[in-house]
Amino acid sequence: MGDGTAAAVEMPRPQIVERAARDAGGWPMLGLAVVLVLAGAGVAVAGAAAGGGVAVAGIAAGVLVAVAGLVLAAGLTPVAPNEARVLQVLGRYAGTVRTDGLRWVNPITDRRRVSTRIRNHETGIAKVNDLDGNPIEISAVVVWQVRDTARAVFEVDDFVEFVAFQTEAAVRHIAGSFPYDADDRISLRDNADEITARMSEELALRVASAGVEIIESRITRLAYAPEIAQAMLRRQQAGAVVAARQRIVEGAVGMVQLALERLDEQDVVDLDEERKAAMVSNLLVVLCADRDAQPVVNTGTLYQ
Repeated sequence: MGDGTAAAVEMPRPQIVERAARDAGGWPMLGLAVVLVLAGAGVAVAGAAAGGGVAVAGIAAGVLVAVAGLVLAAGLTPVAPNEARVLQVLGRYAGTVRTDGLRWVNPITDRRRVSTRIRNHETGIAKVNDLDGNPIEISAVVVWQVRDTARAVFEVDDFVEFVAFQTEAAVRHIAGSFPYDADDRISLRDNADEITARMSEELALRVASAGVEIIESRITRLAYAPEIAQAMLRRQQAGAVVAARQRIVEGAVGMVQLALERLDEQDVVDLDEERKAAMVSNLLVVLCADRDAQPVVNTGTLYQ
């Protein structure tokens, strides 16, 4: 199931792609606009001073020149670093301006500001069932950035809200696709790097249509739900005790075997099978007990 997690996500194919808009430097245009406004004002004043029919023509010409300067100034657009302006003319996409500073574009365009800065989004704590049906609590943080401003503006209503909802969906899907804890397969607790990599892959497919790139995603909280947390803790503790006991028994058997071999090699004492069994039993009790053994001194013979 894990291999097909990301491949199962199918989003609509984007219908628009970002392209550079036709723009120009803003400072020369600002200077030209100022010159036109001042020239228009001067022509209007000169025409009014001339009087007669020349006055009407001079004032009209001055007003037209000043209005042309104001229209030209309306195209001035400041663009901050790590910011873009998406242009729209009469309902049609006209390109994106990414060059920072004062820029000049067609004065009749609608200019929408889109931040291309790196952003963080942290999901709330979601309560879901893992692959084994156990209720767990999970949350994640996602680092993302707008790469295609045209898709971010025109493919979805609100790309910030879109990323938030898709992140929630991806986290819930990943949490339900893997067990919380398992020894023989990928689990949420023991394979964090692989799980986050798959979550990033799935999330990238989900938000690609909105022109968003996923930089990184990390699980920030992962725990059993409170109603089963104590039972699962006892199960984990029991498993740890069993594993520890298994290691102790394996070590004790090896030590007993070594002791018998050394006694036999050095001919310290000749033991029959019954005495060997008693010795093995005593050594295992001493080595496997969770308390210090109390020695008993045998003052009789070996068989009493």
